[in-house]
Amino acid sequence: MHMPPLQLPRFNAKLKEGQQGLEILDTYRKKYLKLTPEEWVRQHLLHWLTDHLGYQAARLSVEKSLNLNGMTRRYDAVWFDASGEKPIILIECKAAHVEINQSVFDQAARYNLVIDAPFMLLSNGISHYFAKINHQKGQYDLFDHVPEAAAIPSLLLTA
Repeated sequence: MHMPPLQLPRFNAKLKEGQQGLEILDTYRKKYLKLTPEEWVRQHLLHWLTDHLGYQAARLSVEKSLNLNGMTRRYDAVWFDASGEKPIILIECKAAHVEINQSVFDQAARYNLVIDAPFMLLSNGISHYFAKINHQKGQYDLFDHVPEAAAIPSLLLTA
């Protein structure tokens, strides 16, 4: 299976042939997973965050269930505060061929109604969108880049 090049740094992806075909090691969940185009993006994005932008891997929750209007859904990842209790960033990944459009943003926003994180990060591995959510006003401010983890505390304080 050929995976497209992404606008994310390469990392030492561990691949193997498994029962599901080609599999990639998810070091965050500590298991091999079927290598899908979305998993390719998710692994690259998470490694970029942890290896290059200073996000602590121990504060990541990857692919967990949430209940949205009585339906079970799965978020891609959430980065938590140092206590591990307050969600800070909801992360939504799509395959490289999937455009990050209003529909994708709306999906992430619906998940965030449950998660209640002050930030959302959406990526297809080519385009990355980072937004601060104003839950009271139902608005968001889009950043022109994904900030380093060290900048997040001061961004939480800005209106």
